[in-house]
Amino acid sequence: MPTLISLFAILLSVATLAFGQSATKRYLYMSMPDAAQKEGRSGVGILVFDIDDGHKLVRRIEVPSFEEGLRGFAVSKATRRAYFSTTNRRVGAFDLETDKIVWDRTYDGGADRSSVTMDGKKIYVPTGYWYSGEDAGLLVLNADNGDFIKRIKVGPAAHNSIVSLDGRFLYLGTTTMLSIFDTKDESLIRQIPDVGERGIFPYTIDSRNKIGYICLGNHVGFDVVDLEKGKVLHRVFAGEEKIPHRTHGAALTPDETELWISDQRGQKLFIFDATKMPPAPKGHVELSQGGHGWTAFSLDGKYAWSHAPEVFDVKTKKQVATLKDEKGVPVSGSKYFEVHFRDGKVVEVGHEFGLGRKK
Repeated sequence: MPTLISLFAILLSVATLAFGQSATKRYLYMSMPDAAQKEGRSGVGILVFDIDDGHKLVRRIEVPSFEEGLRGFAVSKATRRAYFSTTNRRVGAFDLETDKIVWDRTYDGGADRSSVTMDGKKIYVPTGYWYSGEDAGLLVLNADNGDFIKRIKVGPAAHNSIVSLDGRFLYLGTTTMLSIFDTKDESLIRQIPDVGERGIFPYTIDSRNKIGYICLGNHVGFDVVDLEKGKVLHRVFAGEEKIPHRTHGAALTPDETELWISDQRGQKLFIFDATKMPPAPKGHVELSQGGHGWTAFSLDGKYAWSHAPEVFDVKTKKQVATLKDEKGVPVSGSKYFEVHFRDGKVVEVGHEFGLGRKK
């Protein structure tokens, strides 16, 4: 006998067709190869997985320039483009609706995990965790054509950048400093020092831009940071005893009830109750491999992705799928995002960082 849920899904599909609308298709776009991860590589380009069909591979999009290795892979709903950055200081725009490269250019600085403004007009390109020159910081580019706008000196090891989902703020990690800028003019709002132990690795922020969760560089754990007051509130360690290696990956579930962090060397994702302050441990899930470290969630909060091939059900914490290429070989990486299509048009996008989306 069909369940009430399945009956509802059928009725919804019938109603959608009756009103002349096509169903929305949800895909996971994963770039290859990951410049920071050897595990799980599969050729060059973009692998597209069908989220609603067991995360099965739909197709591969060949992008020869990706052979340089991907450092960042951001997406814009406004422009319906993906913006990639490579080890060879290349930044480019990929049209999601035509599968074509719109532009790509190389620059004197960069390019690490870039971010794009919500209006799709500017790209912020960190000069790289590997660069410590006096002019280390950010390149600001015209997202339409890649034209250079300006360079902002911030500090050494400029690495991960995030534009807040409300479009107001730009966040940038440099060594043990988190800097916050106004996206209107890139003016500096605040700098928060002494976070992340020996270096700022990945981080995530809540939907109100009040709390940040910053991965630690010497242990598996995170700093809880008050983004408005500019201070560390708590330092939280995973495990019964401190685990003496870095954390690389932090994500809030869209409803902000849980925080998941990556222990890539230990092949685990640790889970914390984010409704408590400081967040309290809830357990972990096992991964089949190590790697660069990463974690993020589907927009509906149902699925958890990481730097490993396993796909987890967020509610049950059970593995529900494995990402595989056209040869059936498990694949993985740390540069990916979700895209929704309807009638061949992009109607919604996710984010490569697991940002809070609580309304």
